[in-house]
Amino acid sequence: MYYVAASSGTSEGDLTKLVNILEAAPGVQYICVDVANGYSEHFVQFVRDVRKRFPKHTIMAGNVVTGEMVEELILSGADIIKVGIGPGSVCTTRKKTGVGYPQLSAVIECADAAHGLGGHIISDGGCTCPGDVAKAFGAGADYVMLGGMLAGHTESGGEIIERNGKKFKLFYGMSSATAMRRHAGGVAEYRASEGKTVEIEYRGDVEATIQDILGGIRSTCTYVGAGKLKELSRRTTFIRVTQQLNEIFTPFTKEH
Repeated sequence: MYYVAASSGTSEGDLTKLVNILEAAPGVQYICVDVANGYSEHFVQFVRDVRKRFPKHTIMAGNVVTGEMVEELILSGADIIKVGIGPGSVCTTRKKTGVGYPQLSAVIECADAAHGLGGHIISDGGCTCPGDVAKAFGAGADYVMLGGMLAGHTESGGEIIERNGKKFKLFYGMSSATAMRRHAGGVAEYRASEGKTVEIEYRGDVEATIQDILGGIRSTCTYVGAGKLKELSRRTTFIRVTQQLNEIFTPFTKEH
């Protein structure tokens, strides 16, 4: 139970539901207060209420993308702040609302704010390859969330779909119409869906993908001279470029 978190929204009754869950599972020591938009007084007050009710639990809260809001949430009782608005592979927030913040910039700014107060951040979204995970850690993230990179595996949620001799798995954002139909009874009249639903070709066990990610990060540490992951952000310099990859042969290979 140590590596399990109880996740909660901030709607009416969610605090009561959270209390009931943690009373039934006292071994759970992590709480995630999870909303798409952390910029509200109601959200900050909910974090304060959760901290008051659970003084010894580790509280994660988000999502936000600016240092000022990171500081506000840490001072309100959160330990770890989730950073990211719009960068996810099945997120359409930036397209539907025009709202977002470049993920690397957000991580750099939010990590600086959090670490100054003894807090931590999670980089949530935007990773498409092991190099992106390494950049997130290099920018100061303490944890990195992966959705699309881990989707489509045996261990991923959802049933396997077979069609024309191929296997697929469904992957959808939690603000998508699919998620809201499954978990909230449908898309509310006052809002739009902010997520995609896609079919990903079945990728087998997740172990090979995890090893690929870990191998990439280990090599990153070797290149920049970091003896351990915690040192990576102190050994990293970011330079703006117009092109990162040489993709001349990409159309002719299966692996990118």
